[in-house]
Amino acid sequence: MTSNLTARKVETAKPGKYGDGANLYLIVSKSGTRKWVLRFTWRGKPKEMGLGSAANVPLADARERAATARREIAQGINPIEERKRDKGIPTFGEVADDVRQSLSLGFRNEKHKAQWKSTLETYAASLRSKSVDTIGTDDVLEVLKPIWTVKPETALRVRGRIEKVLDAARAKGFRNGENPARWRGHLDHLLPRHSKLARGHHAAMHYEDVACFIANLQKREAFAAMALELCILTAGRTGEILGMQWSEIDFERGIWTVPANRMKAGREHRVPLSPRAIAILRQLEELRAGDFVFPGQARNKPLSNMAMEMVLRRMKVENATVHGFRSTFRDWAGNVSNFPREVSEAALAHVIGDKAEQAYRRSDALEKRRKLMDEWAAYCATPRIGNIAHPANAARSASTKHEGGQSVVALPHS
Repeated sequence: MTSNLTARKVETAKPGKYGDGANLYLIVSKSGTRKWVLRFTWRGKPKEMGLGSAANVPLADARERAATARREIAQGINPIEERKRDKGIPTFGEVADDVRQSLSLGFRNEKHKAQWKSTLETYAASLRSKSVDTIGTDDVLEVLKPIWTVKPETALRVRGRIEKVLDAARAKGFRNGENPARWRGHLDHLLPRHSKLARGHHAAMHYEDVACFIANLQKREAFAAMALELCILTAGRTGEILGMQWSEIDFERGIWTVPANRMKAGREHRVPLSPRAIAILRQLEELRAGDFVFPGQARNKPLSNMAMEMVLRRMKVENATVHGFRSTFRDWAGNVSNFPREVSEAALAHVIGDKAEQAYRRSDALEKRRKLMDEWAAYCATPRIGNIAHPANAARSASTKHEGGQSVVALPHS
């Protein structure tokens, strides 16, 4: 390596930039201050590392510091991050783990904890090894841009969680200045607003097509197909259906009680079971092989979260998702049924009204919802051609009569 600087030149150089070879530079400002800088490329991006003031660091020491940094780079170590770590500055990943641990005490369920961790580890992986005080707007945009329009809901969660981690780092004295993940007045000038993004709603089948779809679905002898039909009939969420356990089913009263720790709103939800829903569960009861109604291949584990989506793919259904059937139910309830909006929303386990209204609304309208779900099940059992009901699938529906408020179910032949 050819050295271009001498101790004399370091002392007498006029304002400007002077190279010493191998990207080591002496920078002399207009005010006369002199500092050492090493420039290098890290993962395709130019970096600049300060090596100290020339007034305190002689030329020989600057060269040694630069050589040490180059060795670290050759070993796959970012010398800037390594120096920060030596000074006690944590990485983004370390702060994120601490924040998640602290916040987890207030999380509603294990799923929420897992989501908080997985979103940052998956989408913000490029930030985890960076010193938390070095993260800037470009770093945040590098994480958000690839998912901002294709996964808008996920992107919004990731941005919010990055902002929370960086706020925590500042509160602990590890950062200064504005938060580069802040939306208002910052990222809102660099990314399209949420209202302008493609809608993040799940594709939903039209309710007039549901009965024909279920008639074809019932031809498939698989746990996942039965799970999907039950999901449609109960307007449940994927996790609620696949996590269903036999202890939650009350056959005598025709009720499925989903515990609070498996509900999105964090509160227990009672689901009235239609005759067809009970018939499905009775069939599954004959095959019972553990605690889960829909057991997976792994012991003491339910079916995969993708099991029902895979049924849709195998049936070549392109206009619907599993979650979208909740919208299908809501559209049917609003356009076809005569039930009040509050009953339909309660069937979807949505929180209705403000806190004051919720305090007075002590009943979950179970019996009103039972009538609603029975009508929905009957609608799902009658395929339609245009606007005309066709009875071809009616025989597949379980027959029922009510005795003393209880449903007596005649199982369909399998």
